[in-house]
Amino acid sequence: MHPNRQEQRPIESGLEFGTEFARGTPTTIDQHRTDNPEPVVSTGTTIVGVAGDESVVLAGDTRASLGGRFVTNQDARKVERIGERAAVGFTGSVSSAQALLRQLRAESRLYEHRHNRSPSTSTLSSMAGSLLRSGRFPMLELVLVGMDDQPAVYSVGRGGSILDSPFAAAGSGMQVAYGALEDAFRDDLSMAETRSIVASAVAAATERDTASGDGMTVVTIQGGDEISLEESGYDSIESALETCSHDSGPANHRSESEGKR
Repeated sequence: MHPNRQEQRPIESGLEFGTEFARGTPTTIDQHRTDNPEPVVSTGTTIVGVAGDESVVLAGDTRASLGGRFVTNQDARKVERIGERAAVGFTGSVSSAQALLRQLRAESRLYEHRHNRSPSTSTLSSMAGSLLRSGRFPMLELVLVGMDDQPAVYSVGRGGSILDSPFAAAGSGMQVAYGALEDAFRDDLSMAETRSIVASAVAAATERDTASGDGMTVVTIQGGDEISLEESGYDSIESALETCSHDSGPANHRSESEGKR
């Protein structure tokens, strides 16, 4: 096993990726009282997606916490692949994220069966937006990336809004991440440059955001004649940043979990 590689585990449904309700004093979801009809919601974690020239990269940290104050898991998986050409990262309630992921994968397989082709990233974002608008998956925000004719990045808001852009960030560390992305992004990024920028943006966010940190999951989708999707897991932010800043691709850092989903 590569020294930077980690085996990441889905975490229990009762936890949150830093999600909290605030009414004076932040509380957990189970402690939220029904007499507060409009809670203020804060979604912990940092998810970043960037489209390069012929590749797209999605990354997220691996810290799960209760209200951003207590770390409940250091190996939480917040970035997941959808088929062979797309991936999604999520912030918010873990139980909602796990349920939405199962539904989105099922919708993707059904589309492929009906149309004899994989859904485009735009179609996947529409599916995800519809699921969020249904109200069955509260407190989730998504960054969805994929490779069609061109690399694609979509942010899907809590109410199901869909925005496409060259790069996107979500979670409590998004403000710091966006600052790093604005400074470094170009239209002609190579795959190695895209990986480096994404890892740097997540790392910058973890410096200031207590709900983000520990390790990092990086998914790289490369276009060309044959689309390839590679997934890398790192047990620390530093190891992810060092590797993504110096290597030429993810081939030597593939997670053991690849190919099992």
